[in-house]
Amino acid sequence: MAEIKTKPTQVTADAFIEAVEHPGKREEAKVLDALFETVTGKKAVMWGPSIIGYGSYHYKYDSGHEGDMCRAGFSPRKAKHSLYLLGCGGKDAEMDKLLAKLGKYSRGAGCLYVNKLADVDMGVLEEMIRRSWAEMNRLYPA
Repeated sequence: MAEIKTKPTQVTADAFIEAVEHPGKREEAKVLDALFETVTGKKAVMWGPSIIGYGSYHYKYDSGHEGDMCRAGFSPRKAKHSLYLLGCGGKDAEMDKLLAKLGKYSRGAGCLYVNKLADVDMGVLEEMIRRSWAEMNRLYPA
């Protein structure tokens, strides 16, 4: 089985954020870090080279593949911020209601993409993080 590349590293989230090239993305990453930390009560940990994660959980698929991943997180990518939140994949009616009020975003398989924070309602985003965090804790008790 291939080695999992997305795992905790020794790089600090603060150092990673300070190295974000675009000043606007860097400042927004600081805002997101503070928001995720407030909601989750966890300090950020770097997962792989570019994901800023909060908390962790162990998963195991029916195929036998297993590993650890952050419970919630984000990555300040060059084009858009990638937000890793459970329930953004269209299978959670309450999360869908929040998405309808969020603002401008796009979705991937397991994440939400936001170009800039001014495009979204930060109160709605906070509630989405809170809901995702609670659901992860329900599904994967610590």
